[in-house]
Amino acid sequence: MLTSQRKRLILEQLAREGQVLSKALSTQFAVSEDTIRRDLRELAAEGELQRVHGGALPASGAIATFAERQSLRLDSKKRVAQKGAELILPGQVVMIDGGTTTAELVTFLPADLSITVVTHSPSIALALVEHPCIDVILIGGKLFKHSVVTTGTATIDGISAIHADLFFMGVTGIHAGTGLTTGDYEEASVKRAFSRRAAETIVLASAEKINAASSYVIGDLSMVNTMVVEKEADAGLVTALEKAGVVVVKAD
Repeated sequence: MLTSQRKRLILEQLAREGQVLSKALSTQFAVSEDTIRRDLRELAAEGELQRVHGGALPASGAIATFAERQSLRLDSKKRVAQKGAELILPGQVVMIDGGTTTAELVTFLPADLSITVVTHSPSIALALVEHPCIDVILIGGKLFKHSVVTTGTATIDGISAIHADLFFMGVTGIHAGTGLTTGDYEEASVKRAFSRRAAETIVLASAEKINAASSYVIGDLSMVNTMVVEKEADAGLVTALEKAGVVVVKAD
């Protein structure tokens, strides 16, 4: 079998099963595990999958540039964002992470909703400039242009001075085995810092993030209190979330 044929079959199996294991692929294709690891390494370099210990998972489509991600699975983002907005109560202090799904969240906040929003995303802050009842606290730091958020020590120091009711965390991958992941090491640290300062962490799980993984781990599923998914979300993941103590809210 040609290498290109084997790679195509690996990707087809990954899409069908949501995970592949190096040892099983070695047996299946009658080649060495070193050969399979090379195939996975090359496919990962092409952005086709995310390597993990012992095999690979689907690569998250949510690690593209901010502009590219704005149109990715937009309907899914809108549905979970609208449902997420319903979880916010008047008077709360709400931390909102950067990202294209959280950008949709703020568009669904009612005009009479009086809350304080804390964010390290200039885009989120600017989207709320004209909102009549929302106070905005913008956390400073070094601008990470890929995600249009601030990161670094200054960002984490700013977060540490706040106690919030809710944190809407942005992630690029959600998987029962690897937990919550993102595409940048510094961003993962900031997300953990936000979560530690909130009474409740919420993830808006649009379709492109589910059963996918990125390079940097934020935490396991139990880090989340509530996850908003679509009605047809993968049943296996929903079961894993519920076993981890996560409240699963389904968007209409």
